[in-house]
Amino acid sequence: MGPLAQPAGSQRTNDSTPTSRLEMTGINVAFGGVLALTDVSLTVEPGQVHGLIGPNGAGKTTLFNVACGLVRPSSGRIAWRGEEMRRLKPSKLTSLGIARTLQGVGLFPGMTVLENVMIGAHRHARAGFFSALLALPTSDKDERLLRERAMRALVELGAGEYAGRYPGSLPYPVQKRVALARALVSEPDLLLLDEPASGLSEDEMHELGDLIRSVVGRMSVLLVEHHMDLVMRVCDRITVLDSGKQIAAGTPAEVQNDPAVTEAYLGDAVDADADAAELTHAEGGRPHA
Repeated sequence: MGPLAQPAGSQRTNDSTPTSRLEMTGINVAFGGVLALTDVSLTVEPGQVHGLIGPNGAGKTTLFNVACGLVRPSSGRIAWRGEEMRRLKPSKLTSLGIARTLQGVGLFPGMTVLENVMIGAHRHARAGFFSALLALPTSDKDERLLRERAMRALVELGAGEYAGRYPGSLPYPVQKRVALARALVSEPDLLLLDEPASGLSEDEMHELGDLIRSVVGRMSVLLVEHHMDLVMRVCDRITVLDSGKQIAAGTPAEVQNDPAVTEAYLGDAVDADADAAELTHAEGGRPHA
């Protein structure tokens, strides 16, 4: 998994600095009178990887779904590029320059791997609906360019050989690569990743970490992940939730040595200095020899 190559003719470069910022302020979410999130705030700064962690049931997925428009907060403010998003919808994310992956791969089983990734590249299409309907030459050219863009993304993620196959016939780690290629091929300004390391081996997780760090020069990343060794290695900032409330925020070193964080993960009041290493391997991390 090398850095995703920029398509020929693209106006974006690896040296470009993203100017977009996602701000979530005072987010409250209630399901049937039960508070899932209470006054949670988080800012994903341009060009940074922001990790969102916490024990099971902490509210990580709920906050992620708020950022995706899948869950509407009871109160609070979401701002993207300085503009408040009052009715954020999943269908509008791509046009806003936001791409996401979910806990499941979310691939279409009746479409080939290449066709799945082409869907992610559709924001770059120039031909309109009627051009495609009437099979005009502009539509044919558009499809060829999208196909080439999607193929480049698959090759860069080491999945080019599977382009003509269907997702259901592939191992789960390969499906995860395809889902990531579909998100990256749109060249987003903000990439939302929900547990991308699930089902990956140690080596594959290391490659994923390298990939995440490689894209930061041209996009921001919000990462929800259980594997703490990956989070601590790739994130610039981390927000920690527990029981729907924010209990810590800061750099990986600050969070790792916060007694409230170690207590939330390990269940007891602990010595942060003594147990920081154990925290690194909690919630799915693997101990190293």
